This record gives sequence, structure tokens and C-alpha cells, in this order.
Amino acid sequence: MTSLWRGMTNMAQTRDREVVIVKGQGVHLWDREGREYLDGTASLWYCNIGHGRTEMIDAVTAQMRKLEAFHTFDVYANEPALALADRLSALAPMADAKVFFTPGGGSDAVDTAAKLVRRYWALRGRPDKKVIVSRHHGYHGMNGYGTSICGIPANVEGYNGALITDVHVVAADSVDAVEELFASSADQIAAFVGEPVIGSGGVRPPRPDYWPRIAELCRQYDVLLVSDEVICAFGRLGSWFGCQAYGFEPDLITCAKGLTSGYLPLGAVITSGHFAEPFWDSPDAPILRHGFTYGGHPTACTAALANLDIIEREGLLERVVELSDWFARLLHDTFDGHALTSEVRCAGLLAAVEMKPELLAVDPTLAVKVATACREHGLITRAIGASLQLSPPLVSTIEEIQSMVSRMAAACDQMAATLQPARV
Repeated sequence: MTSLWRGMTNMAQTRDREVVIVKGQGVHLWDREGREYLDGTASLWYCNIGHGRTEMIDAVTAQMRKLEAFHTFDVYANEPALALADRLSALAPMADAKVFFTPGGGSDAVDTAAKLVRRYWALRGRPDKKVIVSRHHGYHGMNGYGTSICGIPANVEGYNGALITDVHVVAADSVDAVEELFASSADQIAAFVGEPVIGSGGVRPPRPDYWPRIAELCRQYDVLLVSDEVICAFGRLGSWFGCQAYGFEPDLITCAKGLTSGYLPLGAVITSGHFAEPFWDSPDAPILRHGFTYGGHPTACTAALANLDIIEREGLLERVVELSDWFARLLHDTFDGHALTSEVRCAGLLAAVEMKPELLAVDPTLAVKVATACREHGLITRAIGASLQLSPPLVSTIEEIQSMVSRMAAACDQMAATLQPARV
């Protein structure tokens, strides 16, 4: 019996059903029993360059022989952290960008961004601006702030009330709702936080004018704009950052996942120079009493630098742009009209295939069951709400992506065959 307490899991139902992954190469994975799978999710959205890249292993090994770790508090820094901060600043869409590193996933980055925006307004002499606004369906990690601003009800429930109360969640696609809220309450609102494309909430791309209009409202009402790019950054949408794909400039960007392609944990908050000014340039600014033991970890930063090198050298941003329309057509051709599915949503190399609501009404676990059937067909995917996730590594070949979609279709066919004709 396992002693490992796995995240996002009902341990009572799954503790004896672990799938133990032991090897990865490219887009292929193998479990302890020798079964082979295609990684249809790039693990948790992050393995953009694929598994088993020897240049990543060589880079981090060389760095660990030189300096495995040292903190970045007070006057201390290390060469990989300095180099990565400069590189991210140059890639970011904001002028004179600054970079604050966090030690793990996007949860740390989101919590950091939320604390920074509240500290910013305090330094600007406006301490009443402390409400964080987010969107329905949005996912922003599982730390205190991320849980509180999450727009997925199941992730918020069960904690005996709100962890953080100064939050407000609005409809995911309504600019009017945001404008109405800002018009009535901008003096209390610190920031608007949103994913360029909602990820774990069901892969929900915005309409074309959504983000430019939100950015305009934030400027008009003096509200900071935080682009949560933990999923969307580093090529997933065919650009370095998702905000670039949708034509808006935020004040802060949170990122993680694709920053290292998951080879080592690392996150970051990237801010505009204007936002950083009261922290960096004011002689009266107090110490920012926020930071992490492993923030700016030299070995993790080395992994990120090597990962960015691969993305650039192999033209993965351009590859996503070239594949995105084909990817969407393939999924629509396969699942539009299927007995099990109601909708396909795509952006870049992100996709969700949603189950029919009438079938979910009868069996709310249908998407989970189809994801399990996918694994039986040699595809690792995941149920995200009512949908199946597909987010292949950016290095996937056309043939590999076609095989992923074929295996998902076979699983849907298998599940549809088990349902009564009247229900399908």
C-alpha cells in the first residue's frame, strides 16, 4: 500500500491504483509494468520540449558541479539567476521588466503577484486598494491566494470559508461585468487577474476583443492587470507569452511550467519597470519582506536557460503557429457530431473536448471514465471538469498528434458503445 499522498486525488478511491511512470523519451512514457503511452498532456501542461532531453541533463549536471544552490536574499545572486532574469526581461512585452523568481509551480508565482500588487498600492499611498478580481473557470494555483481567487467552485469549497476575503470573481467572458464592477469599486480594487486562455477550467479561449478591452478598462480605472501565464507562456500559444497572442500588455506576468519544461521546478513574476519603481527606485522604500529559500535557484535557472535555448533553436514558437489551425481542424473533424461529445475548444496546442451535458447529467464522472479508457488505449490525457484535455508537447510530430487524437476517439467510441442507444 502506498504512503504517497497524491495531489488532486481521492486517495480512498485510488490508493491501490497508481500508474507508476518510470521512463520518458520525447512524447512517449512507460510505466512500471512496461506499458507505453503517448503523453497527451505534456504532463501537467508543461513538458514543452518533450522528455529525456540530454542537453538539459548535461546543463544542470555541469551547474551542480560548479554551484548546486545558494540563496538570493539581501546582496546575494548567482550567475544563472542574473542571466535568466535579463533574458526574461528582454522577452517580456513590458518596458524595463523586472523578474522575481519563485521556487516551484505557478501557485507560488500567483501568491507572490497578489502580495506584490497589494504592497504596491500601499507604497503608492492607496492602502484601500486590496481586492483581487478574477474570472469564473479561472485556475490560479492552490496556495492561499490561488485557492481564494479560483473560479472553479470545487477547488474553493470545503475549507470552512474563504482563506482570503478581499476577492471578487466575475463572469469569464463579460467585459460589461468588469466595467460595472470597476465603475463602482475601483478605489478598492488592486488588480484584475486572468489567464489569456483559461486552462484547467476547460480550455476556454477569449473572444478576439476581450483582452484589449480589459486592458483598456484597467488603465482607465487605475487597476493593475496580471496575466497568469503559467500554462500559456513559452510557446503553448505560439508566442513567448499568451498576452502577446491576444494583443495586450499587462503590468505583471506570472509564469512557471514551460519556463523549464518541468525539468526542475521554477516560477517567476515578471513586472513592468513602472510597477517595480516604488520597490527599486525610492530611497524610502522598506524591505520587501517576501521571498523563498529556493527563489533564483542556480540549477533551476540553468535548466530554464537551456530550455529557452531549445525552444529558440528548434523554432517551437513558429511550429505551434504552423500547427494550430491544422490541430483544431483535426479535432473538429474527429469529434464534431460524435455521440459522446458536444464541443471542441482550441488555442495554439491547447484543446478540450467536452462531453455532452445530457450524458453528464446521467453520469457526472463520464469524462473521468473516458480519460481512463484513453489510458487503456495508450494515451495519457486528463478530465478537466466536463472535458478531456489535450496539450501535446510542442515537439510532437504530426503523426504523433494524429495518434493521440485517434486513441482519444477510440476511447470515446468504446465508451459510447456501452451507453444505451436512447442516451446517445
